[in-house]
Amino acid sequence: MVSSSHPKLEQLANSVLQPGFVGTTEAPDWLRRRIADGLGAVVLFGRNIVEPEQVAALTTSLRAENPDLIVAIDEEAGDVTRMEAWTGASRPGNLALGAVDDVDLTEGVAHDIGRELHAAGVSLNYAPSADVNSNPLNPVIGVRSFGARTDVVSRHTAAWIRGLQAAGVAACAKHFPGHGDTSVDPHFGLPQVRGTAAEIARTALPPFIAATEAGVRAIMTAHLVVPAYDPGLPATLSTRILNDLLRGELGFDGMVVTDGIEMGAVTDRYGIDGATVRALAGGVDAVCVGGDSAEQSTVELLAGALVKAVLDGRLPEERLLVASGRVREFAAWSGERSRSVTRAGDSSDIGLVAARRAVRVHRRTDGSEFPLPLPSAPHVVELSPVMNPAVDGGTPWGVADPLRDLRPDTTSVRLTQTELDGHDGTDEVLDRAALAPAAGRALVVVVRDAARHRWMSDTLARLLRARPDALVVEMGVPTGATVGAVHMITHGATRVSGIAVAETLLGRA
Repeated sequence: MVSSSHPKLEQLANSVLQPGFVGTTEAPDWLRRRIADGLGAVVLFGRNIVEPEQVAALTTSLRAENPDLIVAIDEEAGDVTRMEAWTGASRPGNLALGAVDDVDLTEGVAHDIGRELHAAGVSLNYAPSADVNSNPLNPVIGVRSFGARTDVVSRHTAAWIRGLQAAGVAACAKHFPGHGDTSVDPHFGLPQVRGTAAEIARTALPPFIAATEAGVRAIMTAHLVVPAYDPGLPATLSTRILNDLLRGELGFDGMVVTDGIEMGAVTDRYGIDGATVRALAGGVDAVCVGGDSAEQSTVELLAGALVKAVLDGRLPEERLLVASGRVREFAAWSGERSRSVTRAGDSSDIGLVAARRAVRVHRRTDGSEFPLPLPSAPHVVELSPVMNPAVDGGTPWGVADPLRDLRPDTTSVRLTQTELDGHDGTDEVLDRAALAPAAGRALVVVVRDAARHRWMSDTLARLLRARPDALVVEMGVPTGATVGAVHMITHGATRVSGIAVAETLLGRA
């Protein structure tokens, strides 16, 4: 524990931390003691979740120490889900909603998410992504964005916030000042946003302005450098970006929270404790930690670093007081709503409706035929990439399982880069696992961000040379090119997206 010689500073330090932890039925003792000593928030991850009723019991036990405890989660739906990490999301993500471009539908989906989170005792959702995905090869945003157009992202960001907060759960727009025009994953390196201040103001900032106008209560920072604003410090640590731009020019007066502070973009340069101190000094109010570092020792390290930084003058006590005050103000607001009694409501099929509406089907125009609906069960080949850490790698996705639910005689194989890339047996593997089982059957090839993965696009090309009559399903960011005899685009890899494809293939849509 932190030394008890500075109890006021220790409580202030606790109040601005938002740590994760390990446990499903009950929180560890160290976390309960920390909550009693002023910890302002906890964050739930997939490891904490079995089912909604279990989460509700867990959050109730946590709030026994502090009724206004902020319980946060990263539930974007779509590819990034925590509540449904083990089953696959029952609601499509942002790119699908942006493709449909019906703000009422987006608001309804977000309200449905909020209804579930509120019933489970969650008071803060680190969503939506307000990033304009202007780089189609972006390794970390992609389908998490509403799209590549600023106007689409702006109106759907506002709608998502309205829907979620109407259900009693606070929204958190991310990743300020915009993560869409990047090519580096901040989990592993430091991204940089090129462009002038005028260009960024025109393309990346409007969704955050729309979020503020929609009443968003929190904004999450991005671990990236924007030389147009601050050539030296990542946004999470930058007074110029957080105070001058976000609070000054944009007028945001709510709680500012960091993206996971253990990410390599900041810890590789400053250490996890140094990044935490610099973030508070730079203008953030709360520090999210615990996606990877969920130990008691990490929280003790960060709290102790904040206390020490105040004592040695690197972090003004007044800055820590202001941050703590904003967290308490947010906690009082969110706590009142988390205690409100609302009927959880019946399960909704709005997610499946949205996923169906997001599917696009393109036929090649050279006379190639692919029978729809399928007259018999197909063979499905799914090409599976390694996902970025924001996406739980164990979350089910794809088309084969939903097809098999409707046509049990469907056959399938899932192939990875490890199995295919860089060895002489690639053709043999494809012949044995993909082409031979598809003899006499329709071949369905499922990809996920094929344009971003060379091995995947190369494998797809090999399969199409052998079977130009194949149907291709893209479950990531589409490129605009039609490949295969039929090209289906889902705008996301959720469970309901796979169901929507299966329904279409079998004529049940």
